[in-house]
Amino acid sequence: MRIRVHAAAVNPTDTLRRSGAVATRYKDVPPPYVPGMDAAGELDQIGEGVSTDLPIGEHVMAVVVPGGAHGAYAEWIVVPAESVARIPAGTTDAEAASLPMNGLTVRLALDLLDLAPGQSIAITGAAGAVGGYAIQLAKAEGLRVIADAAPRDEQLVKELGADVVLERGDDFPERVRAAAPDGVDGLIDGAVFDRRALPAVRDGGRIATLRSFSEPGERGITFHPVMVVDYAREQAKLDSLRQQVEDGQLTLRVTQLLPAEQAAEAHRLLEAGGVRGRLILQF
Repeated sequence: MRIRVHAAAVNPTDTLRRSGAVATRYKDVPPPYVPGMDAAGELDQIGEGVSTDLPIGEHVMAVVVPGGAHGAYAEWIVVPAESVARIPAGTTDAEAASLPMNGLTVRLALDLLDLAPGQSIAITGAAGAVGGYAIQLAKAEGLRVIADAAPRDEQLVKELGADVVLERGDDFPERVRAAAPDGVDGLIDGAVFDRRALPAVRDGGRIATLRSFSEPGERGITFHPVMVVDYAREQAKLDSLRQQVEDGQLTLRVTQLLPAEQAAEAHRLLEAGGVRGRLILQF
């Protein structure tokens, strides 16, 4: 499917790619390197033999697996039909662009943790885009949510639905034990604590990690790296996220819109920290 891109979200994965931190992954790929994993816009063309109920002209969102010159920071993008869904009713392309990669990241994390209603989950980086979706999707599944927040974000995290909000900081895992003396059943590590998250989790619990972190745990705790590319063609899951937005279970959070020509400024803003929600580039 070819999409006329109207909006693309700016994510930490984009700034990592631009910085050269993952340059070894592209050593055999010639430049240019176009970042971006979330796009939203107008469906412009459907490939021959593609089966879809989406008509030409439909406003859609897509998760993009970037590689070389293929990335969401573009006026046009071609992606598999399985990576595309309608934007949620009543939303703009800019708002919808904040959902695919971040929403599917959380969906995969929760699937890996495999928790049952009534169990507990801790979420680090709860005020961020991934953290906010994690709170709301966890609550939709009947989980008890313990989340971190800086003082200025405490009200936001409560409004997102966290049952317990604890002060953000290096000792958050230890603080969790005051709210859950035996430790939580699972943890989504949006703040990239990695091994430092272990004290928060009960014996035999699970931790969903970002940025490919995976090591042997302890006390029977296992780490589960979240690689959103594993869900890049899970169209039903992306469309389910759309439905949850329409049902009021998920809140799309856009912090600032910038023209595509200001992509460098968007990266500077994100790397400076404190961004709540997503920066969106408009094309």
